[in-house]
Amino acid sequence: MNIITPQYESEYRSKLISGEEAARLVQSNSRICYAGFILSPVYIDKFLAQRVHELHNVKLQTQVYPGICQAVWADQKREHIIFTNAHFSIGDRILHDKGLCDYLPSLFHEYPRTVECGYAGTDILFMRATAMDKNGFFNFGIANTFVKTIIKHAKTVVVEVNKNIPYCLGGLDESVHISEVDYIVESDHAPLLTAPEETPSETEKKIASMLINEMKDGSCIQLGIGGMPNALGKLIASSGLKDLGVHTEMLVDSYIDMFEQGCISNNKKKVYPGKMVYTFAFGSQRLYDFMDNNPFLASYPVNMVNDPKIIAANPDVVSINNCLEVDLYSQVSSESNGFRHITGTGGQWDFVYGAFHSEGGKSFICLESTYTDKNGNLKSRIVPTFKPGTVVTVTRNMVHYIVTEYGIVQLKGKSTWERAEALIGIAHPDFREELIAEAEKMNIWTRTNRQD
Repeated sequence: MNIITPQYESEYRSKLISGEEAARLVQSNSRICYAGFILSPVYIDKFLAQRVHELHNVKLQTQVYPGICQAVWADQKREHIIFTNAHFSIGDRILHDKGLCDYLPSLFHEYPRTVECGYAGTDILFMRATAMDKNGFFNFGIANTFVKTIIKHAKTVVVEVNKNIPYCLGGLDESVHISEVDYIVESDHAPLLTAPEETPSETEKKIASMLINEMKDGSCIQLGIGGMPNALGKLIASSGLKDLGVHTEMLVDSYIDMFEQGCISNNKKKVYPGKMVYTFAFGSQRLYDFMDNNPFLASYPVNMVNDPKIIAANPDVVSINNCLEVDLYSQVSSESNGFRHITGTGGQWDFVYGAFHSEGGKSFICLESTYTDKNGNLKSRIVPTFKPGTVVTVTRNMVHYIVTEYGIVQLKGKSTWERAEALIGIAHPDFREELIAEAEKMNIWTRTNRQD
């Protein structure tokens, strides 16, 4: 139940409206923003979907919508809403495949600056938040990101209250005061979307077992999402490593395992010591319960968490992320497969750059060497060149370490043919001769260079 103290009761009641009334605030030709991730206003969205055909030229922007945005789904011919998204969830990907969603390229840490420069104007911000606390604040819970920046620049701010959002303590910009809010909607308090438990494959376990040897006591870690990072987290928990720090864009379940086994102290960090630092989280209900009012954690806005300079200021940063493909030029693609857009840049660029510039830091891009296509054919993820339309996420100038189940290669300081040779060496054996032949055709590798 909301904690509405006498000091704020009158103001709260005066700003309280229904979900239907919130949806009616949207007018044709307006620019609206849904706070992304778990703060997306799924309750108000249903009401906006009911009146979408009354509107025209409404520009809606968000990031990682949890599920499928109903207002967009209701406009199957895209005659009323232009939907733009800076990072795709599974639902966003479905909308993009149907031609109902555009991708917004961005570096995660730069987005607040983009808003401040006036490049992403907002007429109405719709966002979920916790129930108001006794001091008049609505907490952003598990998704700090860049919400406060949008609040400062939006013409109208609407908060959708959901009591299931954990109250997450922060270092900065983790809450909004009622005085900064124009309208309040008390929702149906739907449970938060949780991530399904991912069982790592044997290949992912093998990659994780190699990565554990790249860490040491006092390492400051950043893990991405997926089976391999979770496998790595469990290995770390039983490894005996200690005094680890956490500075990560996304908090996931595996950090709990490490914390409970006493691996994490955050005492060796130079930036935000003593705290697990993150900008958003996605995981199980166990994770959300762990985060609720936990003083060992601190959320910060993404322009601080993902700022490469701040990442680099911590020593011994170990950044571990996944990708879709790597080509023989050592370019990394993590967001698209040809013309099909799958995810987004997210913070991968930020942490690849920041980790390398950390004293003793390392950045690892991981991928299984192969995948099976829809026709049952085995395909290599290390390829000569990308398909037309495939987006380069991390350029060859930036890439540090690449990892498959066949090994780890360090690419800094290596020439194009040395990189090609190293990558072929960690490709699946069935594809190595084919990759050698292609590298020769591309004039980046010759058998006379080969070091057997």
